[in-house]
Amino acid sequence: MNGAARARAFAALHRPGDPVILYNAWDAGSARVVAEAGARAIATGSWSVAAANGFPDGEGLPIDLALANAARIVAAVDLPVTVDFEGGYANAPDEVGRNMARLAATGAAGCNFEDQMVGGEGLHAIVDQAARISAARAAVGPDFFINARTDIFLKAPRETHDAAMVEAALERAAAYADAGASGFFVPGLADLELLERLCAGTSLPVNFMAFPGAPASADIARAGIARISHGPFPYRQAMTALADAAAAIYRADA
Repeated sequence: MNGAARARAFAALHRPGDPVILYNAWDAGSARVVAEAGARAIATGSWSVAAANGFPDGEGLPIDLALANAARIVAAVDLPVTVDFEGGYANAPDEVGRNMARLAATGAAGCNFEDQMVGGEGLHAIVDQAARISAARAAVGPDFFINARTDIFLKAPRETHDAAMVEAALERAAAYADAGASGFFVPGLADLELLERLCAGTSLPVNFMAFPGAPASADIARAGIARISHGPFPYRQAMTALADAAAAIYRADA
């Protein structure tokens, strides 16, 4: 399939109540392992990709390396690939558009695109983030899956999450949908009642990020979630296993 066909196939996987599961990879090798395990699509996580290459998260990974890594993953698997593209490596809408066009040219089917100010404080104003999404949409065409991420919940302690924050998120979801977003990503939100309210309040398919101790996937699905991703946790688990195995070898040789 070409990039547009993969993007359409990827979008079709997003079904509220029957979510697509994305066990995040970080390079071509890990993507192949996840694909062979039965994945229907491949997703990257920016934290994992950066860490695997020796860089910090938050666009510390140079954009050329991020794009080259994306292209290698696309070439390695026969599945749609969505790339965590953070804040698009730019603030101005026209620069976001240029960078998104480069990402789409790798053959990726979609991306995560966040509204926090990478390297700064707080979130982009709704009107500004909507303009950035609109520029991204114009640059990548109608099929590329733009998963608009809001960091409202990730930046606040979980015990403070409430209905007012859901309403603030839904205001963003509406603006982002009007600007051309394909999905809405709410990392950090795990309260099932609030998730259900959020899913019911937007036309966009909603993405939940799983984490150790999160509610069960079946319960998340019943809230109306259409996509469950795993963020940096697969990489962290793999590196823990590697560290433990290496330590056991060195202890045995001591």
